[in-house]
Amino acid sequence: MENQYIGDKLDIDLSIDYKEVSIVIKDFIKTYVKNSGCSGIVLGLSGGIDSIVTTILCKEALGKKNIKCLFLPELTTPKIDIKHYELFIKKFNISSEKKDISSIVKELTKNSIIKPDKYALANMKARARMILLFEYANMKNYLVCGTSNKSEILVGYFTKYGDGGVDIMPIGDLYKTQVWELAKFFKVPKEIISKPPAAGLWKGQSDEKELKLSYTQLDKILAGLERKLDLSDIAKIVNVKKSEVERIKNLRIESQHKQRAALIPKLGLRTPGYDWRSPILEG
Repeated sequence: MENQYIGDKLDIDLSIDYKEVSIVIKDFIKTYVKNSGCSGIVLGLSGGIDSIVTTILCKEALGKKNIKCLFLPELTTPKIDIKHYELFIKKFNISSEKKDISSIVKELTKNSIIKPDKYALANMKARARMILLFEYANMKNYLVCGTSNKSEILVGYFTKYGDGGVDIMPIGDLYKTQVWELAKFFKVPKEIISKPPAAGLWKGQSDEKELKLSYTQLDKILAGLERKLDLSDIAKIVNVKKSEVERIKNLRIESQHKQRAALIPKLGLRTPGYDWRSPILEG
C-alpha cells in the first residue's frame, strides 16, 4: 500500500497482490492449526462476503474434510443472506449445517435480568452463535475461525465475546474493500459481492448506515491513520470534514479494549499477555 498522486491529487492506494496475500493467509491457517494440535476449523457462515472469503481460504488451506461451516440464522436474518448462503455452499462445495437460533435468543431474552434494547439484543445473538461454535469446536477438537475484517476490528464494529470471540482471524489485516477484491479473485458470484454489507442483527440494519460512512471512505481514513498522515490531509484525500476523521480516530481509541485480552496488573517478572507472549507462529 502506498500514497500516490493521481493527477496532482494525493490519494491512498489500498491495492495488494491478492495471490500473494492468499498464500500468506493459507500458510497462517495451516501452521496455526498444526501447532494447536487441533483437527480442523469451524466457522460461522452468514451469507456475507467476509465469512465467504474466509471459508474459501480455510477450505483451500485445509481441505473440505477439515473445515465445517455453521449457518445460524434467526428471525432478523435477511432472506437474501439465506439465498446467498445456499448459492455459495453449492457453488464451492462447502460442508455446512444450518440451525435456526430464534428459540435460543427468545429464551435468553426471557431470562435476562434487564430487558435488552435493540443493541443489547443484537450482541446477545452474536454471543449465542459464539457459544454454539465453541461447543462444536470442543466436540470435534477444532479451532473457531473468525471472519472479521480490519475495518471492523479497528473501529470496534463487532461484538466482544460474540463474533470477536474466536481463536484466529485470517482476514483481520485486510480492509473491507480489500476483502471485496479478494472475493473477485476467488470468483465469488457478483450478486454476493455487490450486496450492501449488513450483519442482519435487526430488520433494516446496514453497516454503512451505522458507520455513517461508506467502506471506501472508512478504509482510506483508517489507512491514512495507519500511516500516521496528518488528519487534515486524510480529510482532503477522502473528501470529508476533518471532524469525520477525528470521529474515526476516536472510535479506534475507544474500542481498543475489544481487541485485547482482559488486562492484568503487572506483578511478576513476566506477565501473561504483556511481556510473556508465545509466538503466533513457529516454524
